Amino acid sequence: MAFDPEELFEVDSDVPDLTGAVLLHHFDGFMDAGSAGSSLVDHLLAVHEHRVVARFDVDDLIDYRARRPTMTFETDRWESYDAPELVVRLLHDAAGTPFLLMTGPEPDRRWEGVIAAVRSLIERWGVRLAVSFHGIPMGVPHTRKLTVISHATRPELVVESSPFSRVQVPGNLSALLEYRLGQAGLDAMGLAAYVPHYLAQGTYPAAAVRLLAALTRVTGLVVGDEALVESARRTDAEIARQVAESTEVAQVVEALEQQYDAFTEASENLLVADDEPLPSADELGAEFERFLAEQQRDR
Repeated sequence: MAFDPEELFEVDSDVPDLTGAVLLHHFDGFMDAGSAGSSLVDHLLAVHEHRVVARFDVDDLIDYRARRPTMTFETDRWESYDAPELVVRLLHDAAGTPFLLMTGPEPDRRWEGVIAAVRSLIERWGVRLAVSFHGIPMGVPHTRKLTVISHATRPELVVESSPFSRVQVPGNLSALLEYRLGQAGLDAMGLAAYVPHYLAQGTYPAAAVRLLAALTRVTGLVVGDEALVESARRTDAEIARQVAESTEVAQVVEALEQQYDAFTEASENLLVADDEPLPSADELGAEFERFLAEQQRDR
């Protein structure tokens, strides 16, 4: 029996004409340094009214034993269950332009089926472009402007090229979706914000700010960034305070600044200098985590 991708989702019966709309997608479970992508999702949902227009059958896609949903127990009974949702929401930007946002846990199984289902929705609604976004850890200092790189199914869609030539990485659904859409002749792209590797495990709003700027540039959507900018300002001030309290961390950040400035000036590329030894990402991350742990104990 042939597989029908529409078996994996239910669609709202009252969806307006979305011809030419953009589909944004971000799945929990893969790399998202500094929670850059998830922070941007939260921001979009906070500043725009939204409603679910398609809902996927997570019972058929998620391994609950690998990622157990949270349940709340109160005194003598189970009070609530935090059910996972993989959904597509309809939003409108500040100019009234409709766009779609697909979010939820990255499925554990049936990736090709999910991709076929998403492609079915794209064709049903006349979506013109699919865009993913997330953060990646890099050897960059938090005191310099963060870079956002892009990749796409057509060279014309790339707005900031990657410094990498050829690398192999673990697969993820967003990347495979982009790849399959490209094979089908559809436009898709991804945005990745550099996040200082010593801040990758926490929430770093500055990376979400940069992602939003890149996203509005490539899609033409009008989305305010005031709340994200304010959150980034507070976080940056706290990071600066903590770095100032540790000579070791300050020295490492200064070394990163020197490396960044030297190679930005020389080649506009973030490569490692042969003649400038620096701590590894693991060493820097371990030192910064140790320092922050000490600060937490002190408080």
